[in-house]
Amino acid sequence: MSSRGRVFVVVALAAAVVSGVVVVGVLATRGHVPAAPEPRAGRPPISLYFGVRGDPETRALERALRLYSAKHVDAARKIFDRYHSLEAQVAAAVAAWSDGTVSKLQRLAAEHPRSSLVALHDGLALYWLRRTSEAEAAWEIAARQQPDSPYAVRAGDFLHPQFAPGLPRYVPSFPMPLRIRILPPAQQLAALRGAARRGDAHAKILYGVALQQLGHPRSAERQFAAAARLAPNDPDARAAAAVGRFDKARPAKAFGRLGPLTRAFPRAQTVRFHLGVLLLWSAQVQAAERQLTQARAQGTETVLGKQAAQYLKAIRGVGTG
Repeated sequence: MSSRGRVFVVVALAAAVVSGVVVVGVLATRGHVPAAPEPRAGRPPISLYFGVRGDPETRALERALRLYSAKHVDAARKIFDRYHSLEAQVAAAVAAWSDGTVSKLQRLAAEHPRSSLVALHDGLALYWLRRTSEAEAAWEIAARQQPDSPYAVRAGDFLHPQFAPGLPRYVPSFPMPLRIRILPPAQQLAALRGAARRGDAHAKILYGVALQQLGHPRSAERQFAAAARLAPNDPDARAAAAVGRFDKARPAKAFGRLGPLTRAFPRAQTVRFHLGVLLLWSAQVQAAERQLTQARAQGTETVLGKQAAQYLKAIRGVGTG
């Protein structure tokens, strides 16, 4: 494996450590697009996000996505065709590859010009046809139109393939209250929202983390910023506010806030840990390893110390040289 390839594996593992899944970016080799006009092998992926929804259509579409991923395309198409939501229409168009997929998606884009869901998949279809510049333009639309959506986050993965998939999530150094942790997802989100409204900085951080997990980075950033205003001397609140500013197009927004916190809070494990995470997301693996090593040394048995150890194991297991 090349040095570049090892870095991509490391940053994918970084995403897995936080989210529990490895998201494979289709653009890892974007700089080496062959000149041949033939479409790429296989089919474009379908990315649908349902948050904490659990209605019958959501369950059916989730089943169809599993079938599609397992290459049971006809079975998946039958389910997609059964529904008329925008998610189902987009999925049906992609699953019909390549029978008019681009024209169907572009018709949907004309009908829903502010939909990042449609623009994301329009870009994927165009990319599969090797119309790379048009694909990038579609992903730019997806990232711009609904920036507080998981579809915009996914578009950012394709526009900036040198970064780990997704966005780095904040890991609190304190636990979620058990009374909230045991609730089903929808009730848990409502409880976190209610607690955040009461004005406690840690409650706002926990709600912000939940919003990050659901793919709403702008909403999460607002919660983290509010926590920092409430508790400017709390390293968790200040570090969360910095991490929430991370933007693949402008990573300095986050680094410019987080780096100085190593001096303001020299003993705060959360600062070193999250600086390491941001560096790892940016594929600065050696610098990330140094910060994560320091974070682990500040407490090996804490939540962050154990998480740092996982990252370090992934880095050292793959290597970057």
